[in-house]
Amino acid sequence: MPAMALPGERTGPDGKAVSNKVLLSLTPRQFRLMRPRLRLQTLDHHDVLHESNHKVDFIYFPNDGLVSLVIVMANGKTAEAGVVGNEGVVGLEGAFGLKRSPIREIVQISGTAYRIASEKMQKIFQSDPEILLRFSRFAIINRMQVSQTAACNRLHEVEKRLARWLLMSQDRVESGLIPMTHDFLATMLGTDRGSVTTAAGILQKQKIIEYTRGSVRVLNRKALEECSCECYGLIRDYNSEIVR
Repeated sequence: MPAMALPGERTGPDGKAVSNKVLLSLTPRQFRLMRPRLRLQTLDHHDVLHESNHKVDFIYFPNDGLVSLVIVMANGKTAEAGVVGNEGVVGLEGAFGLKRSPIREIVQISGTAYRIASEKMQKIFQSDPEILLRFSRFAIINRMQVSQTAACNRLHEVEKRLARWLLMSQDRVESGLIPMTHDFLATMLGTDRGSVTTAAGILQKQKIIEYTRGSVRVLNRKALEECSCECYGLIRDYNSEIVR
């Protein structure tokens, strides 16, 4: 759970510190509009926040942890669309009046988030065009990230995609140890488990990562960045625009 706030920190209605960068980027007046409607929620590993093609009832602002965005095909196969940590928002489609989304949003690393009902967020947008503009900016930047991820998964080698994904995850969990299974990495990278094992073995042999059952430890961040494709830097730059 988020710690109790220190003097001067932004807090939710429960008095806990807000760590989500989108909420922190709001002006005091904009945050006052949202604050009474925010509810703190624990995000447990493998919680599905939104199921593919189901109604989007809530918008989530992660304080910590990691939410994976995946596209689900008719045959049940899935592929990565992106990841969201405390830099972003999950379920924003509902705030723009879209009743459903093709994306499954699932908690991969446990944490907490503030959530708000989609209908309440729509009313806030109607009352404040400036806050609507800010969230529209995030939606566009998120679309850029999803597009870059799609291109990466289609055009780049598994080893480079794995390095990119580990870097993105580490940026969000702010830890050298990333809880992750072979199967989930295969899902996120749009490949099979054997290919992930081979790619991880290459990075481990170079002492860039340590890959054990259920987790990956980054040993050499600089070398991991050198192994990644250009997509990591581009996506990182997109995300840096969210809170400006």
